[in-house]
Amino acid sequence: MDCLLRPRKLDREGEVRYLKEQNDIIEEVVDEVVHAYHSGFNQAIQNYSQILRLFSESAESIGTLKVDLAEAKKFLSSRNKQLHQLWYRSVTLRHIISVLDQIESIAKVPARIEKLIADKQLYAAVQLHVQSTLMLEREGLQAVGALQDVCSELTKLQGVLFYKALEDLHCHLYNKGEYSLSFDGHDDDNAFEILDGAALDGIASTRVGGGNVKDIKSVSHQIPIWLSCSTPNEFIEAIKKSDAALHVKYMYTMVECLSMLEKIAATGDIICKRLRPTIRDIITSKIKAHALTISSSSSGVSHSAGTVNSGLHYLKEQLESYPLQKQKHQNGTLEAAKLLAVSPVSPAMAPTGAAQAAAKELLDSILDIIIRILENHVIVGELLESKSAQHSDTTTQDSLTGDMNWNPDSETSQITGGYSVGSSLTVLQSECQQLICEILRATPEAASADASAQTARLANKVPSKDKRNCSEDGLTFAFRFTEATISIPNKGVDLIHQGWNRKGANVLQEGYGTATVLPEQGIYLAASIYRPVIQFTDKIASLLPPKHSQLGNDGLLSFVENFLKDRFLPTLFVDYRKGVQQAISCPAAFRPRANAASIYAPLVEKGRPVLQGLLAIDFLAKEVLDWTQAMPKYTGELVKYVQTFLERTYERCRTSYMEAVLEKLSYMLIGRLDVENLMRLDPASAYLPNSFAQPDEESSASNAETVEAEAGISDLLWALRPIKQENLIHDDNKLILLASLSDSLEYVADSIERLGQTSLISSMQVDEAHRHTRTSSIPPRDLESFAEEYRKLAIDCLKVLHVEMQLETIFHMQEMMTRDYLDDQDAEEPDDFVISLNAQITRRDEEMAPFVAKVRRKYIFGGICSVAAHASIKALVEMKSINLFGVQQICRNSIALEQALAAIPSIDSEAIQQRLDRVRTYYELLNLPFEALLAFITDHKYLFTAAEYSSLLKVKVPGREIPVDAGERVSEILSH
Repeated sequence: MDCLLRPRKLDREGEVRYLKEQNDIIEEVVDEVVHAYHSGFNQAIQNYSQILRLFSESAESIGTLKVDLAEAKKFLSSRNKQLHQLWYRSVTLRHIISVLDQIESIAKVPARIEKLIADKQLYAAVQLHVQSTLMLEREGLQAVGALQDVCSELTKLQGVLFYKALEDLHCHLYNKGEYSLSFDGHDDDNAFEILDGAALDGIASTRVGGGNVKDIKSVSHQIPIWLSCSTPNEFIEAIKKSDAALHVKYMYTMVECLSMLEKIAATGDIICKRLRPTIRDIITSKIKAHALTISSSSSGVSHSAGTVNSGLHYLKEQLESYPLQKQKHQNGTLEAAKLLAVSPVSPAMAPTGAAQAAAKELLDSILDIIIRILENHVIVGELLESKSAQHSDTTTQDSLTGDMNWNPDSETSQITGGYSVGSSLTVLQSECQQLICEILRATPEAASADASAQTARLANKVPSKDKRNCSEDGLTFAFRFTEATISIPNKGVDLIHQGWNRKGANVLQEGYGTATVLPEQGIYLAASIYRPVIQFTDKIASLLPPKHSQLGNDGLLSFVENFLKDRFLPTLFVDYRKGVQQAISCPAAFRPRANAASIYAPLVEKGRPVLQGLLAIDFLAKEVLDWTQAMPKYTGELVKYVQTFLERTYERCRTSYMEAVLEKLSYMLIGRLDVENLMRLDPASAYLPNSFAQPDEESSASNAETVEAEAGISDLLWALRPIKQENLIHDDNKLILLASLSDSLEYVADSIERLGQTSLISSMQVDEAHRHTRTSSIPPRDLESFAEEYRKLAIDCLKVLHVEMQLETIFHMQEMMTRDYLDDQDAEEPDDFVISLNAQITRRDEEMAPFVAKVRRKYIFGGICSVAAHASIKALVEMKSINLFGVQQICRNSIALEQALAAIPSIDSEAIQQRLDRVRTYYELLNLPFEALLAFITDHKYLFTAAEYSSLLKVKVPGREIPVDAGERVSEILSH
């Protein structure tokens, strides 16, 4: 145990030493700290002593203060009413100071408003005016005498603001404002003011660099420059977010200004009163600009051909060249004036004439302006109706985003001063109607001179066939083609409702001056007006909102259509019927041309000698159908007119044909069924014009059928002997007339077929407005049936000529029956009847050559050879005797005839030679001994018929012996 305890004792001593050492170290540190902070501790002790002193003094002061407050409380409680009076006075003084500040600010408002007006910040000026007016209406300011002058100035400025806003709105309504669309469709370059600094720098650099509005519009939804000084509100935010065009935004702003000024009714009333005079001035100025352009172009002052309307630019030139056209000749064709004279219209007034183009272009340009004006009126009219109908708490956000679903009623029109979309449309259409009436030289009668009522009445007018010219129709027309229309300035709004009447002595006529642009005016310009009016009506329908769709009643279109149906088409029919009558009744109408070229020309332009009457009818028919290009809806009526003219012309042609062929044998023959059937098989019929009623069957006929047909026709004609002179068309002039009539009829038939196709296309053409589609098309067979009739008559003329030449051949060849061919010497010339026939064939071919195509002459003269050959062979049957010289004479006759026919260019000389060689071979067989004849028959069984071979045996030939059984031997040979 001792051993264990002894070391522990030593450890305690060591720990004591250690602790002592640590104690010493701590004391040294404490001494150092005490030494370092001794002065601080002293200062803290001093501060504590001062605090104790101050607290002691404060306790004494508080006690004194409590005593003073108690005394003050007693004093204030005795002065309570006086203190309240002083507080109220201080509040009043502060209010007076505020009012004085407001008065000072309001006094500067008129000058600020004037500056905003000068800076074209109308919306900001109206904002300031409305705010200032409300401020002046506050209680306490109304009795301030110093503000009476300010109130007076604000009242005057209200009128100035109203006038400025109204004038700007009026200018933009008619596309004449600062922010209106220009004619090239671009907005003003200074349209936007960008509020962002960087964007503003970019716009500035763009403008300096010559950029245009497209560059400006690349920054979207910015505040327009005219709102840059305005106080931000919901309207400005709506304008900023709107995608509307710039001029539309500006009109919205002006309407908002007028609404804030509470001038909606006055605005509508003034717009109504200014509408008609303004439209009239715009139309007149547009026409004057056209006239100036034409004048500058014709005088060589302006060289900007691209800006000049083609119709207007070339109208004067075409009219001046018209007298020269009358003197032109084209390779012997009719003078141009002869064709132009039959037309009731001049070249300029023709369907494709310069006057028509000029009228259409002028009306197109004016109606385009009217449409753009109407578009603005629709916008402003709807907005004014909205402002008049909406409640005071309604915002304008809906009007800018297109959510304007107002229900217009009768009260709305009164609130807007009588102005509405319907009233604007009525006035615009009535002015367009008056312009059209001036172009057409149509004068409304005094009883219905109010143009607005007139348009509405005519829009709903149902044409009456029984009362076409009655005064209750609402319009009478007088057409003047020489009187010039004088444009005079407007004398005031009171003239608006005076109408447009030349009859009234006290009524001042206001014209548009169209006579300065359209040298020719009148009813025929109605055709060129129709299509622009259709386009105008369709654009109106597309502009009107659904709630106003009932206003688009096609008033102007109905007026034009009534005019076309009741006036234009009947006048056109009467005028062209007179032209047709004149063309087919004049002495030269069906007279073949005396100075025609010697050779037939296939084209009229090259000299084709179409009869003057038929050429004129073709010209008139084409011109009538040319009107369908401008008026596809009336294709049916115009086609009926053409059918009437063609029917009348056909009857005249038929009369001329009958005058030439009546009671003639050829005319009676072609009407016989047996002759018709034989002629169908005649190979010459292949050269006839194609006919729908007569298909080309000749090509399918066999050679045997062809020979049979030729033999049948020859036998039929030979059986008609004796043919007398009075049975034939002996007058060559009538034959030439038939030839010329045939070719002319064929020309017209071809033309009618082309016209039929054109009319079919026109009748099925969809007009530029889908609701004007021509649903009931004209069947093409209507005109083609006329073409068929004309071609049939042309074929009859050729058939008569064809049969006439065959009969003429028989007429001469029948003299063989009276001729004695027992000659005692060889003659050197053919028989006189052959010489006469040859001369007649040659003469008639030469006379018909200018009037009939080569292929038709081939048909006319193509049957002579077969008939002559057949007649020569048939003549042997009736001959009792013939000698060697007689045979030589007949062969000489056939040679002469062959030479005459071969000289005709249109006839196949090889076929002629074959047929007449057969005749000579046949007669030369008479010179053969009987045995030699039998040998020939054996070798050529089918060269002649059995009857023809038998005839060779029956005729008596001096020096030739024929056995008794000759007939039996020949029959036996032929039977094998």
